[in-house]
Amino acid sequence: MVSVSPALVRAWPQWQPPSFRRNAARPSNKLDPVTIRLYDTKAQALTDFVPLVDGQVGIYVCGPTVQSSPHIGHLRSALVYDLWRRWLTYRGLTVTLVRNVTDVDDKILANANTGAVTPEGSRDAEATARGNEEWWALAYRYELEFTSGYQKLGILAPTYEPRATASVTEMQALITRLIDSGHAYPAADDSGDVYFDTASWPPYGELTRQSPANMEAATDADPRGKRAPQDFALWKGWKTTEPKSAAWASPWGAGRPGWHIECSAMSSRYL
Repeated sequence: MVSVSPALVRAWPQWQPPSFRRNAARPSNKLDPVTIRLYDTKAQALTDFVPLVDGQVGIYVCGPTVQSSPHIGHLRSALVYDLWRRWLTYRGLTVTLVRNVTDVDDKILANANTGAVTPEGSRDAEATARGNEEWWALAYRYELEFTSGYQKLGILAPTYEPRATASVTEMQALITRLIDSGHAYPAADDSGDVYFDTASWPPYGELTRQSPANMEAATDADPRGKRAPQDFALWKGWKTTEPKSAAWASPWGAGRPGWHIECSAMSSRYL
């Protein structure tokens, strides 16, 4: 956690760290080494940060699901990692920052039909008046709003900003690997769904120190075809209420990726 003194806040923008100054000279060589310590959620302790490749840092940030307009929480997340990237770069490290865009999702499909919800929780009157909007058009429109918000705050563009729909092939390959290794299964109800089998992975829950037996099923999750409530969707079979343009061919039937598999596939591809 980084704390900022009230005096420093009052002095902004007069005071800015070297990496923010418009005309700041970049260091010609690496600065004296500084030990970076990060909180390890699994170990529940501070640990030294040691790059896997000397002099290089890869950061993957789970980006927005572009279902509606951004709120301050979305922009705060982008700002936090922008600060990390700037500081690590200033220290002489080569940083690759990946921040994805989830551009197909249950709520994106729903909002394309009913009008998106604003950050305040009300319906977007303009979108509602527009009527049925193509889901990809709604996703792109809100993606532009997010980009505008980042730019207004001076947040640098990531090294890569992949859309989920551009990595469906990689997601299907990863799902196939999980099925072949016994960690995922196609639903037996012919729905086309594929789920991660949490019982096949004994360490499941260790990261947050939770026991699967004590976990509650998500209230907004479709239980069809699951072996256990804790299992989660890797692939969602196409439903007749959904547009055919939001479905991709797969070995398990037409459908689209589940939210959980997207970042696993994209982080492997771009880092």
